[in-house]
Amino acid sequence: MPDQKTAAGWTTPPLDYAASKPRTYEGERLTSRYVEVRDGTRLAVDVHLPGTKHEDAAYPVVVSFTPYYRRFKLRQGHRPGVEAAPNQALYRDGLLPHGYALVSVDVRGSGASFGSRDGFRSPRERMDHYDICDWIQRQAWCDGNIGATGISYLGAASDFLATTNHPAVKAIVPLFSVWDTWSNHLYPGGVLCTAITKNYGDLSETLDLDLRERIPNYAYFADPDLAGPAPVDDDPAGEFLAQALYEHIANFDMQDFAQQFRHRDDGLTGDPDYTSAKISPYNYWTPEADRGTAVHSITGWMDGGGFSLGAIQRHGHLQNTKNRLTIGPWDHGARAQASPWREKAGEPQQPIVMAEVLRFFDAHLKGEAQAVVDEAPIHYYTMGAERWRATDTWPPAAQMTDLHFAPGGTLSADVVTANDGGDVYQADYDCRSGFNTRYDRLYVNEVATYYVDWDGRDAKMLSYTSEPFDDATEVTGHPEVELHFACSEKDTALFVYVADVAPDGRARYVTEGVFRALHRKLNAGPANIPAIGPEHSFNRADAEVLVPGEPAEAAFALLPVSYQFKAGHRVRLSIAVADSDHFTRVPDGRPPTLTLLREPGRASRLRLPIIKGER
Repeated sequence: MPDQKTAAGWTTPPLDYAASKPRTYEGERLTSRYVEVRDGTRLAVDVHLPGTKHEDAAYPVVVSFTPYYRRFKLRQGHRPGVEAAPNQALYRDGLLPHGYALVSVDVRGSGASFGSRDGFRSPRERMDHYDICDWIQRQAWCDGNIGATGISYLGAASDFLATTNHPAVKAIVPLFSVWDTWSNHLYPGGVLCTAITKNYGDLSETLDLDLRERIPNYAYFADPDLAGPAPVDDDPAGEFLAQALYEHIANFDMQDFAQQFRHRDDGLTGDPDYTSAKISPYNYWTPEADRGTAVHSITGWMDGGGFSLGAIQRHGHLQNTKNRLTIGPWDHGARAQASPWREKAGEPQQPIVMAEVLRFFDAHLKGEAQAVVDEAPIHYYTMGAERWRATDTWPPAAQMTDLHFAPGGTLSADVVTANDGGDVYQADYDCRSGFNTRYDRLYVNEVATYYVDWDGRDAKMLSYTSEPFDDATEVTGHPEVELHFACSEKDTALFVYVADVAPDGRARYVTEGVFRALHRKLNAGPANIPAIGPEHSFNRADAEVLVPGEPAEAAFALLPVSYQFKAGHRVRLSIAVADSDHFTRVPDGRPPTLTLLREPGRASRLRLPIIKGER
């Protein structure tokens, strides 16, 4: 495993920790049933107990709330060994052998559960989580300690559960999940990510209504032996399941739902109080929840359009000293090692994540504090160096180094002292980032290698390239850009990419940022979202159109990264106004002309957080 070969930064690397824990139990005891929540809706629940002869034993319980089927029924005559719970097996196999119980729940309006979904996570769904934990706590097989975990939607559900302040919930591990659904997921930088709303919306409808003819479009669910959501034990003929699926017809439409939140504080047209805050974990965290629940946020550098940022924001806001943050060289869900410098593609990454999940629950559900006491609170992986690092604070101490836009498409450390004009760029709406990107896992596109086709895509962009680095140079934290420009239209989207250019001229993607010029006014956002870089509220009242042809400024942070540029390599910054593979176009149908300015007082620049000294 790459984890073992790059263990610097850990006292005990995750896989070593997992190997040190004996597998006390083999097999499982599986039962399923409906549990009724406060409004009478019946939710389908699977209970996975460790295989043991001591059937009266009690265990700490980990709960997982999913819209992706807690378990599938299997086709009659299916081949031997088919995994009926592909979305829960990771947690089941990582926890049950070590003496945990797992409870898997189809959220309302999904799987075999009744009800309908009125939004992408909703206040009603959040309180369902509390009611399920109330039921778990009353069961003889629960020892009174409950945790929650899961990837993406399931990770945010873990957050929501913690914010209900249920007294039995002691720890959560939100994996690869958002803090602010609006900016981390739906509208990065204020621009609608249509690849998510369209494709994920299709996926949700396919699963919620069990549209079997469309299932093969989604690799995670395409096994022909998987035959829809599994009915619960007392519904062998599937009569209740059929009733539940019929109720799902009333579920929200993702595309229609998301487009009503054009600004962060916009509400649904039929319910103005239902803003994006209602579907975001940050909105519900209180000091009481913070004190009562230990949180380990785990993410990766290629985790969606802002999920890595969300994990950092969560960790930065919560003050419980038990909290931890791990950022690996991973994509969404750690299904792939995403560093362009990895030794070998295809090596399993999820076992590393599950080892950290086990370690954290051992500490906070079983009371084995020694599991984490010698480890730093934050671990992150530096791509390029291919090493883990440890730190007590995020971001680690770095020197913000400015590279100014200069003539001839160059980046220069020299401050602009004369007005030498600017660079004119006619927008090309055929700018695309392809389908091997950080966004594509979010709608279950099976990506194995990231940005392998990046080289050459900047030919349709406006680019600036630095001189070669004399020494290996680590950039860790949140790069920023300050763009001074004039635009021919009243609004535009700005896509900024940072690449590593090797001596042979090949460009490798490093990170990016997207920003809608309409939101350029500097103003604080919600109090529970820590400020990172220049602050923007994204509220309707702060929106301000451009004056065509007049100078304007947009300053914003790019997505976080830890990346080492090798000696002799250069930094390239590229600007586009479209990523037509993933985002809506602003303004639609009118490609703007941009003029990037280079003059005293209006000097566009890239700001890199560079770690100095020997690493």
